[in-house]
Amino acid sequence: MSSRPHLLLYEPRTEGHHLGWLRFIAEDLLAANFRLSIAADLRAGSRERVEQQLAGLLDDLRLLPAHDETGRRHLDGKARSVAHCLQASGAENVFLCALDEIASHCWRRATFGLRPPSALRGRMGGIYHRPRFLAAPKWSPDRWLKSPGFQRLLREGWWRQMLFVDEFLAAELQSVYPSSPIFFLPDPCPPGYDSDPITARNKLEIPRDRKVFLFYGTGARRKGLHLAVEAMRQLPPESPAFLLCAGQQNPSGKTAAGLAQLVRQNRACLLDRYVTVEEEKMCFAASDAVLLPYLNHFGTSGVLSRAMSAARPVITSDEQLLGRLTRECRLGLVFPSGNIPALRDCISQIAQLSATAAAPFAAAARDYAKTFSREAFRAALLESFAPRPPDPKCLQT
Repeated sequence: MSSRPHLLLYEPRTEGHHLGWLRFIAEDLLAANFRLSIAADLRAGSRERVEQQLAGLLDDLRLLPAHDETGRRHLDGKARSVAHCLQASGAENVFLCALDEIASHCWRRATFGLRPPSALRGRMGGIYHRPRFLAAPKWSPDRWLKSPGFQRLLREGWWRQMLFVDEFLAAELQSVYPSSPIFFLPDPCPPGYDSDPITARNKLEIPRDRKVFLFYGTGARRKGLHLAVEAMRQLPPESPAFLLCAGQQNPSGKTAAGLAQLVRQNRACLLDRYVTVEEEKMCFAASDAVLLPYLNHFGTSGVLSRAMSAARPVITSDEQLLGRLTRECRLGLVFPSGNIPALRDCISQIAQLSATAAAPFAAAARDYAKTFSREAFRAALLESFAPRPPDPKCLQT
């Protein structure tokens, strides 16, 4: 029998940051001599994305379907699904690349005395990207409904580790729950994004003489594409600002019409489709700045991390963690969330910057990328797997 610990990674999603993070986690755990199985979306149209992201690693791991023959996640789609995949894999433990998949469901049920499947107790861990209820006022209904269950499952020792990507929240929770397996995990700035902008613009057929503002990711309304399009439309036609939209945006209505107008005026370029990793790197290299006009966004953003890797300033909604990081680390400009004229003015300000004036933003981005590096991510991830003595306070019931 192999002495290598056998771990199941549970990642049923393919959109946004999910597959990129799956790659990071798999790379680092394989390098640490783990034997890996991965429960992923292997349905038609998704399997090729999973395999593309895991290229070069597939011979060293085993893929399992996170969905049943009907195309739905096994059993309840929540904790029972995780337990099903853990049993099917034969692994000793399971790590959820996004604990958010089951967290809220677990907290609510535990508040009323209902636990996850017993097979998961002490055998699961994961990364909690958006624990919104923990930052809510203590009297909020969401916190009232979830907090008792969260505390109960911590106290009873259900989790092997829980990693938070918000360093401020992680520090607060470590202080409140000092004996619990709570860790900070840096949102990593992956290498390979600070390449030649001229080459990237030539490949993407973007004018060399414009100031390119990248909007990257999905077109969900909370990401603020409609704000970016309207802000660009309010700029005078002679503005050097140029909007590059990349990713499956699927714009509609007024946003689609405004974006089409900008494209006709040669003031925008739209790559409305799934973007490969290499194309993603070209988009960031081709940009002068990156837009994050998110609405009520909680947690970090892989777009911010990639912008830092490319040493590009960001324009961010001044709210929650992204606003705080942008302000305190001087990564770019912030504007009041949802305020289109203010966003327009930030775009105009960045578009007029000389290379000398923009240099402090690039320097701050490089400092940030060194702190939130792949190496820092790997160290924090592996630290969370280090053996720890059992918590004597855990209930034995």
